[in-house]
Amino acid sequence: MATQKLTDTMVRQAKLRDKDYKLADGGGLYLLVKKSGAKCWRYDYRFASKRKT
Repeated sequence: MATQKLTDTMVRQAKLRDKDYKLADGGGLYLLVKKSGAKCWRYDYRFASKRKT
């Protein structure tokens, strides 16, 4: 679990990079920042011993 929760300011200031990257919020929740500039909330979880998003 992440030690620091994402804040509104951190999400707004997330910069573009050459590759997609994640900003973790903890417990499987993360913000995916795409190289196109799109920001998507995603949640990773397990179902039947398999990782799902």
